Amino acid sequence: MKPILEIKNLNVSYDRIKALENANLEVSTGDFLGVIGPNGGGKTTLLKAILGLVKPTSGTIRFHFKKPGGNAIGYLPQINQVDKKFPITVLDVVRSGKTEGMHGFHFGKSPEIKKALSLLNEMGIENISRKAIGELSGGQMQRVFLCRALMSDPELLILDEPDSFVDNNFESELYEKLRELNKRMAIMLVSHDVGTIAQYVKTIACVNLHLHYHPSNKITTEQLASYNCPLQIITHGQIPHTVLKTHDHEH
Repeated sequence: MKPILEIKNLNVSYDRIKALENANLEVSTGDFLGVIGPNGGGKTTLLKAILGLVKPTSGTIRFHFKKPGGNAIGYLPQINQVDKKFPITVLDVVRSGKTEGMHGFHFGKSPEIKKALSLLNEMGIENISRKAIGELSGGQMQRVFLCRALMSDPELLILDEPDSFVDNNFESELYEKLRELNKRMAIMLVSHDVGTIAQYVKTIACVNLHLHYHPSNKITTEQLASYNCPLQIITHGQIPHTVLKTHDHEH
């Protein structure tokens, strides 16, 4: 598989405070990469650098997309960052994911409207297409913004904490949908839920100032410790349980 994203020796700082140091990463066609790490560890900074929202201090980010120009990256932001008071309908939110060839914000028979409605129907929410985004639940918002991210048929889909504000019914549906989408696009998924995403991702990157790439979806507490990623692993099985770090009792 050929890389579609290459990151080499990437450094990002805010007011001389390092947020990401000497990060190296390749994402190839067909990859499903889970990005994990503690709050403030640099996960969001990594995404912002890839999306061009922050300027690196040094290093390089190169894309090798098949489609020249256009929206080759689809992005699903954290829903709590969305301004629900903004006066826009569900349909127009989805349509905004494809700015090329837009024919104005109106209802009609244009190709992008048909595509937007098709995506909403695929997510089972075509009936809310005329609603304002302020009227939606968290799960509905996730569906809407996933549709928006897919409008341009991206080669790389980036999701920032998609399991936040999602109703239980949609969580498993969301990950199964991502597994299906991964057949035709690479995916980068940021999450704190290591146990859940490990069932779906193919590789893992731990980000805590530095980036440590793990070429499989199986990761242990010892590996997390060596990567300096202080996360708790929650495993899944017939009996719900959490695996905690061992410790010595004082006598």
